[in-house]
Amino acid sequence: MNERRKFVKQLGLGTMGAGLMTSLPQSLFAKTGPSFSYQISLAQFSLASEFFTGKHDTLEFPARAKNEYGVNIVEYVSMFFADKANDSFFFKELKTRTDDIGVKNHLIMVDDENIADLDKAKREHAVESHYKWVEAAKILGCSSIRVNLGSIEQTGTAEEVADAAMEGYSKLLEYGDQHEMDIIVENHVGHSCNGKWLAGIMKEVNHKRAGVLPDFGNFCVNRTKPETMDIAGYMNTKCLEQYDMYLGVEELMPYAKGISAKTHKFDADGNETEIDFGKMFNIIKKSGFNGIVGIEYEGGLMHLQGMEGYLSNEDGIHATKKLIERTVRQINKNR
Repeated sequence: MNERRKFVKQLGLGTMGAGLMTSLPQSLFAKTGPSFSYQISLAQFSLASEFFTGKHDTLEFPARAKNEYGVNIVEYVSMFFADKANDSFFFKELKTRTDDIGVKNHLIMVDDENIADLDKAKREHAVESHYKWVEAAKILGCSSIRVNLGSIEQTGTAEEVADAAMEGYSKLLEYGDQHEMDIIVENHVGHSCNGKWLAGIMKEVNHKRAGVLPDFGNFCVNRTKPETMDIAGYMNTKCLEQYDMYLGVEELMPYAKGISAKTHKFDADGNETEIDFGKMFNIIKKSGFNGIVGIEYEGGLMHLQGMEGYLSNEDGIHATKKLIERTVRQINKNR
């Protein structure tokens, strides 16, 4: 444990700073070389407003991904079928449906108990609560489950949470190894939104089943306190301190086993208004990553609330897909 504490103190967590990547021109990364290749998946959260309001069924999601959006790889979100977590018949039916239409099940994004809880008993219980999702993902033929290292109401210093995270995560990785399932972490809440902190965890655990799912839009290291401890409360919080998203993605790419291409709002030219996709994908290309890039359009939740400037789920998903494809074509053209 002393070695772990020494490790986390060496991370230099107090410095947010503007990263080098934000000041360099994109042309520096557009060197000649092999074409950047990828596959596109659709995250179930892109249709969150429909699942939250009961207008869509998980069993129908894969067919919709393929037929309406031309995507044949899908990513699930556990909260949309939490009541089915122990229902093997549900997952077998879902697997049958995806096999019948030629859709690949990539991963399950799991939002469950906190495996980085500072309380040892709660942490151990949280780890075991994830076992059912590993088993469900195995039935579906997924390559991984995505977990969180922290929670909305997490307390504790970066060093304390790192100690707890490495212990809980290591134990869950052992279970994942038994089932040949990767256990990957998203920069999602709390300290995990600090790219250096999360990359340090990956380096320390040093496990073949470990990895990350870098999310373009999740680098807020300090938020206002949510009024309610649920997704609605979290979505209505405001970011008080933002980690450099480009530096964060660069730091996480060596451990990436997927990408979450987050979008919220688009301008008249089809570009994301807050995230430079050209800069992001040049970082991804430079890392050598050529795996699956996931569409995760989040603006539909704002659209549902009547907020101006946000596209519907359908239009937002199409816009994200076009932006990814156009960005990668341009990068390959300039190589």
